[in-house]
Amino acid sequence: MSDYVSFCPYTIGEDAYDAIPSVCKKLGSKMLLIGGKTAMEKALPSFLKAIEGSGLEIVATRWHGGECTFARINELTEEAQTLDIDFIVGMGGGKALDTAKGVANNLGLPVITVPTIAATCAATSALSVVYHADHTHDRTVLFKAPPTHCFINTKILAEAPDRYLRAGMGDTIAKHFECCFASRGDDLPHSSALGREISALCYRPLLSRGKQALDDCKNDITSDALREAVLANVVTTGLVSLLVEDRYNGAVAHSVCYGLSLLPQVEKNFLHGDIVAYGILVQLMLDNNREDALVLRDFLRSLGTPVTLADFGVENDDALLKPVVEKALTSNDMDYLPYPVSFDMLRAAISATEAL
Repeated sequence: MSDYVSFCPYTIGEDAYDAIPSVCKKLGSKMLLIGGKTAMEKALPSFLKAIEGSGLEIVATRWHGGECTFARINELTEEAQTLDIDFIVGMGGGKALDTAKGVANNLGLPVITVPTIAATCAATSALSVVYHADHTHDRTVLFKAPPTHCFINTKILAEAPDRYLRAGMGDTIAKHFECCFASRGDDLPHSSALGREISALCYRPLLSRGKQALDDCKNDITSDALREAVLANVVTTGLVSLLVEDRYNGAVAHSVCYGLSLLPQVEKNFLHGDIVAYGILVQLMLDNNREDALVLRDFLRSLGTPVTLADFGVENDDALLKPVVEKALTSNDMDYLPYPVSFDMLRAAISATEAL
């Protein structure tokens, strides 16, 4: 049986959009652009300027719908089938990009990504995280290949709200700890072994430069630190996702996130990566890794990331947390761990995190 491994090429810099014509003309001339409303407001003028006089044409622009759902993906797919287009462009955050990737996959067309925030690796990964209309998690859909190219304009990302960069760091760091935890004890084939080794770069650069990157983002500065944080959030995490077997792509941290997202005050007020970051602490305490938990806790605190249930406005109450823990345990990310995790174990890990 042969293995197929592919990567998403990317262009990064303040002038990243200048490369759009040379890359996209290889795909054809007509595109459908799917994006977020704010994202298109911020990035579309520069995008249009970059393709001016190139022969490239945006046939239509469509709002992604505010959430990545199967209903919206299918609706946009049906509409796109009536258009004369050669490829799809996704512009915005993770939900917009995941929607665009879903439409492109349905149509069998190439997809180009233009991230406007650095909150996830959606711009380079070969999957879409799909939600229900009520914003609760549905499931993750895997694709055969990642986007054809990713254009990362660091000026636009520096000017984006800093909370997205912060949340992206939490999600990125989780990739390292979850990948290493899920694959512990396994004799990994080359691709997964390579991905696990690369995952260290989802953590170490952020630990040393993440605080500076966040400060620079607050001041709209396109610094070297910001560039490194963006590369970790968008590119390195995507590479790990593409390299490792799917069963190593998540573990306890994301499962805890899906559980906590059941609580309206959490789902409404906090970003995915911030919730996942708390989940990393829970995973580390579950695994009796207090040393790494303390280091990570202090780093997250320096960023302003929630590190306790109280930070989320949630009480450490058995009745309140019972559905949270139950939801976490049913997550697909809990299917492949180095040892079985029971309700009592996970509940105790949350309490240990609070005691931390």
